[in-house]
Amino acid sequence: MRIVIAGAGEMGLHLAKLLVAEGQDIIIIDSDANVLEYVSQHLDVGTVKGSSTSPETLKEANITKADLLIAVTSFQEVNITTCILGKNLGAKKTISRISNNELFAARAELNLSGVGIDEIISPASLAAREIKRLLKQSALTDTFEFDRGMLSLIGIAVDENSELLGKTLTEAAYLNPHHNFTTVAILRDNQTIIPYGKNKFQKGDRAYFIAQPDGVERVTSLAGQKSFEIKNVMILGASKVGINTAKTLSKKYNIKLIETDKQKCMELADELPNTMIINGDGRDINLLKEECIERTDAFVALTENSETNIMASLLAKKTGVPKTIALVENVDYIHLSQSIGIDTLINQKLIAASFIFRYLRKGEVLNIAGIHGVEAEILEFELGDSSQVLNKQLKDLDFPKIAIVGGVIRQGRGMAVRGDFEFQSKDRVVVLSKPECIRKVENFFK
Repeated sequence: MRIVIAGAGEMGLHLAKLLVAEGQDIIIIDSDANVLEYVSQHLDVGTVKGSSTSPETLKEANITKADLLIAVTSFQEVNITTCILGKNLGAKKTISRISNNELFAARAELNLSGVGIDEIISPASLAAREIKRLLKQSALTDTFEFDRGMLSLIGIAVDENSELLGKTLTEAAYLNPHHNFTTVAILRDNQTIIPYGKNKFQKGDRAYFIAQPDGVERVTSLAGQKSFEIKNVMILGASKVGINTAKTLSKKYNIKLIETDKQKCMELADELPNTMIINGDGRDINLLKEECIERTDAFVALTENSETNIMASLLAKKTGVPKTIALVENVDYIHLSQSIGIDTLINQKLIAASFIFRYLRKGEVLNIAGIHGVEAEILEFELGDSSQVLNKQLKDLDFPKIAIVGGVIRQGRGMAVRGDFEFQSKDRVVVLSKPECIRKVENFFK
């Protein structure tokens, strides 16, 4: 597949990295020669220097033979124009990154495909949806459900309270007599480990599991964590992400939004009728105490300043808030959550890039999910009658070492699987795989 990406920022680079790992033919357009030199040194892609709103630049990128054009520069107008031009010059499909919430909300009635834009994505809206997902389970660092919870991907922090600490996976199996969860990944010192029997859980690890419904409670128990209902959420910052998140969460939670700009607070009073708007500095401990921080179940820092979000989240954690999420612009910060005490750091550009990647895989897999900071994807396949794994046991497959089968949904029932599990037609198989191995994994389940 030939894919042209306009914009070599963090979002474009992350998306290119995912696609290159699959062997896709990628060309990146950007006007910054230094950025393109960095891209050429780190990724096996073609590069074209110039503006993506120039027909000549698009032709130089061979847009006439492009299966897909993805415009993800920092400027909405550039992305829209790029897609319109690219479509008219021969690109089969186009995707545009936008920042205007009104445009995103009205996308269905605007018929954008008529002018050459097949899909639009809003990083702010996707980040808000991601935050909603992260708040589902209070004791977990990450969670994603398959088939309405028949199987779940869950993440925990391994600390001194965890029964898993110091145990190998083989030893930990004795703590799981009902075989209702499978360890699929460990994040340690920024490195993603696909674990097997001799791997040990260490203090500071983020461990990830595929679990049956009863296995979720068992994992949180082994982690020494207690689940509780999240009711009260405090949001710091009326950024685009902050506003989107308040709108999304106010249908379910009691929301307080803190913003330093008094004028913006007055404007938001009408836009967010179900949210309590507070004018002040969320890093001020006295303000937080006045607003009953001790009764807050989750603190979500979403200003446009990464350092402010990190510091405010640490302050909230110190005052006893059990769940903290911070938005960061610098991708390099993502792994810091593992060591500094914030439950989850998110980056809206990475979320959007991963969303596009999953969108491209629709039809090939039932579901695909990512884990913050983990260099791997979670995929769900449905086995057809001609799949090569039918009637074979898992242990007999020459399965890649950088991928692992976490579980299977069969006739509406989720199962964490072991080596003697035998696959059947219509099974829905959940797999964790590093990006460079996804194509190989897919071949097993076709």
